[in-house]
Amino acid sequence: MPTRTKRSSKSSARRTATRAKERATHARRPIDAEDLLCFVGLGDPQMAPDGSRVAFVRTVANDDAKLESSIWMADVGEGAAPRALTRGTKDSMPRFAPDSRSVAFLRASEGRATQIATIALDGGEARILTRFPEGSFRAISWSPDGKRLLVSHRTTEAEWTTAAKRERERQGKGEPPRIIESRWHRLDGDGWFGNARHQLYIVDARTGNATPIYDGDTLGDADAAWSPDGETIAITTNRHRDALTKPWKSEILLLNVARGTLTALEGLPIGPKLGVAWSPDGRHLAWAGRVSRDGAYSTENLEVWVAPVDKKAASPGRRGRAAKSAARSLTHHTDYCLLAPTLSDSTEVAFRPTISWRDDETLVARVGWHGGGHVMQFSLDGSAPIFLTEGLVEFTVGSVSKDGSRLAALRSTPTELAEAGVVEFDRRRPAATWKSLTSFNGALAKELELVAPTEHWVTADDGHRTHVWVIRPPRSAPGGNAKRPAILQIHGGPHTQYGASFFHEFQLLAARGYVVVYSNPRGSKGYGRDHCAAIRGSWGDRDWADIQAVTEFMRTLPGVDPKRLGIAGGSYGGYMTNWAIGHSKAYRAAITDRCVSNLVSMAGNSDYPLEPGEYWPGSAYENAEAMWRMSPIAYFKGVTTPTLIIHSEGDLRCNIEQAEEVHTALCLQHVPTRFVRYPAYTSHGMSRSGPPDMKIHRLRENLAWWKRWL
Repeated sequence: MPTRTKRSSKSSARRTATRAKERATHARRPIDAEDLLCFVGLGDPQMAPDGSRVAFVRTVANDDAKLESSIWMADVGEGAAPRALTRGTKDSMPRFAPDSRSVAFLRASEGRATQIATIALDGGEARILTRFPEGSFRAISWSPDGKRLLVSHRTTEAEWTTAAKRERERQGKGEPPRIIESRWHRLDGDGWFGNARHQLYIVDARTGNATPIYDGDTLGDADAAWSPDGETIAITTNRHRDALTKPWKSEILLLNVARGTLTALEGLPIGPKLGVAWSPDGRHLAWAGRVSRDGAYSTENLEVWVAPVDKKAASPGRRGRAAKSAARSLTHHTDYCLLAPTLSDSTEVAFRPTISWRDDETLVARVGWHGGGHVMQFSLDGSAPIFLTEGLVEFTVGSVSKDGSRLAALRSTPTELAEAGVVEFDRRRPAATWKSLTSFNGALAKELELVAPTEHWVTADDGHRTHVWVIRPPRSAPGGNAKRPAILQIHGGPHTQYGASFFHEFQLLAARGYVVVYSNPRGSKGYGRDHCAAIRGSWGDRDWADIQAVTEFMRTLPGVDPKRLGIAGGSYGGYMTNWAIGHSKAYRAAITDRCVSNLVSMAGNSDYPLEPGEYWPGSAYENAEAMWRMSPIAYFKGVTTPTLIIHSEGDLRCNIEQAEEVHTALCLQHVPTRFVRYPAYTSHGMSRSGPPDMKIHRLRENLAWWKRWL
């Protein structure tokens, strides 16, 4: 392996060995902020078509506290240790060839454009396949015959390439101006892309030659899938010129590969459509969608849809004839949602659903429910969906083996970092078992004194029940038997959930002697449509009622000092933290992270502009009174709660001016405050996917603030 990768592996091994020696002479120790440098992060699990092995992305911190990623492999058979498949330090997106004998993946390297590479599983070096210009890839998938790849790529605008930057530096010039002609020109975590869009290409798997096949998606957000015979590609797309504010204009096109003709699938209802997948026999298409004017992220449930496909309508000689459809939802009679992500600070959160066919009659997908992320099975016969997994556990799902017997996945719990394995389906009944294939974080977990949360339900004044978890300090935590301070953590979204994922910050706070409380108040996903939609266009109402009930519950917890309560949250959690200190004196201190403070100003400076009258009543420029009434900053007169403000200057979701408004209001009223601004190369998701040094700095700031005030 390259020297850097060896150093990072040796560094991790040294840290683990040192910890093991400590464990030999001492009891389990409390977790610390720097432990995240020892975490092994896993992502993007993929099942070999023959079911023999799982590929995934493995991410570790090197000696310089920089993240390095490579492709690893784990055999499903007994006794085989996971092994590194690639030698790069920025490898990602592994995809098995249909014969299960090679893998395509993305390779990024300093000073060169990211490209698709392939590597054989029987040994040898990776081969760079493509010659795309500088840009970004969104998806890769093999054709059924293994001779081609379907690729989504976006070419960087000429004036923003690395070469252009170097030339400007050579000439002593600065950055050029950004000229924007579209509302869709930037995305948090992705950056500024201007007028560039992802397009679909077919790449020859032997020569690497790329042929463009579709560039009609207005946002560059098209999903695509090969038919089992390789003759047709199904594309979910939105071709409307104002697609950003009209996500319900989404459609499904059938591309005849040989002829290059596009045919719209007729008879589909309005609403978002994404994650398209063909049944093994090629007779049906499945996708995630709903009948709604909303986009995929919404208070409404995202459902499993299927439709029979008449591919003859897209065959040569029938140009212009529409393919008919009898589309139907398999889940409209349930209250489950395919887009109910569980938030964590130890892994990136997927805000896109993954649907896979097990056979011609059944499908599986991840569904968030009551704090967990579970594998659920759906049937074409319309019978009720069935949970195949259970408990307070989080599954991140990948692809299914060709015979439908195994699903590649990651599994985590509140006391276990994610590990890779397979969900093995029972062919005789609707059930499944988990088989773990890795234990990268096992040695560290045995060393740490981690605490499992206790589960509670709290009732608000109007009778609504909220799901709550409590993490108490471990035995080694300072404070002894004295009454302890408690911290209420509020999740972002708001249409997400807290629950089963490992949360480093929560365990860290508990180790320092704090009782940690987190919950899923109204607005959260995972408890049905009505629970989520209760705050649509009305933040600071029913959600605040639930937060108040949870706060009162905290006061009554045995061993908690009711006079030493803290409140914290990020994104929408920052909104609710701001709301709480503007409406209550119950909290001795607060931390507002990447917050929302002013809905009127945010309506025009977020990467996703707020469409007037859709989610919120009114707009920033017409009938703004309702949005102002729901803005926490409107209630900041008289705030006295000492508040730590954390924000990234590169946050494109909640612009840093949201935090600046809070800081100014607190300073003018002489409220103790501290404003920590992270660099422009960090984004809205810094606490879970940012650089390790910045994440550790943030955790240290949090600990110092709580120590000072609680």
